Amino acid sequence: MLLVKIPSAFFLALSAAALSACVTPQQLDIIEREQRTLRSQTSTSRGDLDSIRAGLADTSANVDQMRREINALKEKMEEVRYQLDRQIGRSTREGDQRIKDLEAKVGKVGEELKAQAGLLKQRDEEIRVFKEAMQARTTESAPPGAASDPRDRSSPESETGKKEYDEAWRLVERKDYRAAIPRLREFLKKHPNSGLADNAQYWLGECFYGLKEYDHAILEFDAVRRKYPKGDKVPAALLKQGFAFAELGDKVDARLILQELVDRFPQSEEAGRAKQRLKTLGS
Repeated sequence: MLLVKIPSAFFLALSAAALSACVTPQQLDIIEREQRTLRSQTSTSRGDLDSIRAGLADTSANVDQMRREINALKEKMEEVRYQLDRQIGRSTREGDQRIKDLEAKVGKVGEELKAQAGLLKQRDEEIRVFKEAMQARTTESAPPGAASDPRDRSSPESETGKKEYDEAWRLVERKDYRAAIPRLREFLKKHPNSGLADNAQYWLGECFYGLKEYDHAILEFDAVRRKYPKGDKVPAALLKQGFAFAELGDKVDARLILQELVDRFPQSEEAGRAKQRLKTLGS
């Protein structure tokens, strides 16, 4: 409640007027001046009161606006927290699934490696049996005093065979592999026991290797060690057979073949190259 202070002179004037039945003009002027002063002070007080009320209203509006903004910020923070929790949970689940997938792949590769090792062992056993059978057959069929090597380096066709071999070799040397392949096959068909047969068989594999037909090259190189296990081309055939497996992306068989070369022919030049290639293939 606003209290307005009224000048004491006004009360004195009123008291004097009440005591006197007649009011003089001077007294009337004084009363009017006091009234005008009172009205002016009252109007000023009301203006101040309205200003205070307006200021309070603006302050209240500002407080309400700030509350609304704070609530909006809280809602945004909750939304961000919710989205962050979802993202972290999804990333964790995806990471766990990837780990499980990798573990499954590693297990599968391990099983394949064991299977390949078993096949290699079985193949080596078959080769050993075949080699023993061939040696026994050669011993039984050879006449007394004959050499144990089935290749006849002094047979009548040796000169002709040498010429045919040289012609095929020149095609290989010129990298005319398509033309060399049938010439080498014809030589092996006509002179299977020639002293150059293992060389011809090896170069047949090299032709397919040069043509990037690695499947055929692997078979031809394998024939070198199966048909001519004592020939001097076996280390080279094993080396290129391992390289061919690597070119096909079969690192398991490539490592097995190259390791066999290192184990069987540790002092050979091919063994040194095999060791270098094994490092690039990994363990």
